[in-house]
Amino acid sequence: MQTPPSDRDWLAAAARLSQRGRPLSRPNPSVGCIVVKDGHVVGRGWTQAGGRPHAEAMALAQAGEAALGSEVYVTLEPCAHDSERGPACADILASAKPARVVIGTADPDPRTAGKGIERLRAAGIAVELVGDAASRGSLAGYLVRANFGRPHVTLKLALSLDGKIARPDGESRWITSEAARAHVHARRAQSDAILVGGGTWRSDKPRLDVRLPGLEDRSPQRVVLTRGVPLDGVKIINAPGQIDRLAGVQYLYVEGGGQAAASFLAADLVDRLEIYTAPIVIGEGRDALGAIGLERLAEAHGRWTLAERRQLGSDGFAAYERHRPPAA
Repeated sequence: MQTPPSDRDWLAAAARLSQRGRPLSRPNPSVGCIVVKDGHVVGRGWTQAGGRPHAEAMALAQAGEAALGSEVYVTLEPCAHDSERGPACADILASAKPARVVIGTADPDPRTAGKGIERLRAAGIAVELVGDAASRGSLAGYLVRANFGRPHVTLKLALSLDGKIARPDGESRWITSEAARAHVHARRAQSDAILVGGGTWRSDKPRLDVRLPGLEDRSPQRVVLTRGVPLDGVKIINAPGQIDRLAGVQYLYVEGGGQAAASFLAADLVDRLEIYTAPIVIGEGRDALGAIGLERLAEAHGRWTLAERRQLGSDGFAAYERHRPPAA
């Protein structure tokens, strides 16, 4: 007999669903919501472009009368603040009268924090706040922005087996396979902004866009890390710490080169490290990274946790999450 899905299974499904709204939901987080009645999905939704409708409103509209007595799974605490753009999701849920609402993670926004849960419980609805890793992961950009005042940063490296990103003369097209490059474009499409260093911008003249059929309109804002002159159509920052000035950016994708990548690691601003490794050996060439301020080898351990590994054509792909111990 098949085991029915657990609360965390449904939340994981809602977290995957939420990624359909990333990053077009900005400035709002992309939330996922699933309405379940008698073990069957009767409604589902994710935050729409521009932030409205919210995931809960979409899912409940689809569920209709079936929402009565249902179980609702939502990745983020339903909002409780008034808006000219629509009613609070906590009020919409209270009116729909589900039997239970399971929430993946609390909302750090002071306008909602705890108030959404209180409002649901006041309406006689059972509420469970799970503290779900999949939900938090799907909301990484929003949570990093709320807690640290900056975007979530992914650093991408494409390198040879011996850790090179180019030949000595700068030739780097193409180290990785077509499958790996397509994966990079899909990752770009989930980002609000993409950053390279001034040297890479001047030498490679990268387009920094999305070239996957149907996703061209998801090309992110372009950012260059440089002390040079302003560039048309490109945002300039002079230091990694200035990423907090990138208004509306929840997800920043850093593509290098080596000095720009090293500067973000040295500033401890990288939240996710994505490495594409091609089965080639270059020998003498340009290193993937410059100095990152590491004084002792012991400092390098315990910082990164493997989050994902897969094969992309002939290339390997591995993603690592920055392990940040909770504040004392």
